Amino acid sequence: MSSLDKIKKRLFDIVVSLLAIIILLIPILFLIIIATFDTTKFGLFFQERIGKGGKVFYIFKIRTLKNTGAKPSNFGSFLRGWKLDELPQFFNVFLSQMSVVGPRPDLVGFADELKGGDKMVLNVKPGLTSRASLKYFNEEEILKRQKNPVFYNESVIWPDKVKLNRLYVQNWTFKEDLKILLDTLLLIIKKNNAKNRGA
Repeated sequence: MSSLDKIKKRLFDIVVSLLAIIILLIPILFLIIIATFDTTKFGLFFQERIGKGGKVFYIFKIRTLKNTGAKPSNFGSFLRGWKLDELPQFFNVFLSQMSVVGPRPDLVGFADELKGGDKMVLNVKPGLTSRASLKYFNEEEILKRQKNPVFYNESVIWPDKVKLNRLYVQNWTFKEDLKILLDTLLLIIKKNNAKNRGA
């Protein structure tokens, strides 16, 4: 990615995140208030994630769980289904901690432990969406079907995500970012329409 590409990507991030914040600020605050009542805890929470260069930052999310390890409430499941719990991350993008498109930010213990050529994934800011997150859009459902979810995640899903993220970094184009963003919006609509038809 050239210096001009980096400027182009950052300008795109600023424009998209600023527009999203202006348009979605009231809905985000409304969802945080509902989540506060639903979970009996403050509806916005902060979680450590690994950012560009392996630096730790705090990602913003709307709370969907009443207790750590518990299943999401009905409202929480609704938020997750439409990815609404991740809307506050537009603030992370505006603050230059994240990008609109890029490898999803991982918990400590994954991306920060990448070795060799895999470390190139940390050369870019983590994003709201990526090819890997599209492929594993229903990751929770996939893991539920496994006898050993932790082992499956670490031995199958995680290596595949790293592979997809490396390809993204190696072959980055602004056109691909736009395509990933469009594919994400279409997938969210498609998945939830299918869910509604089955309800």
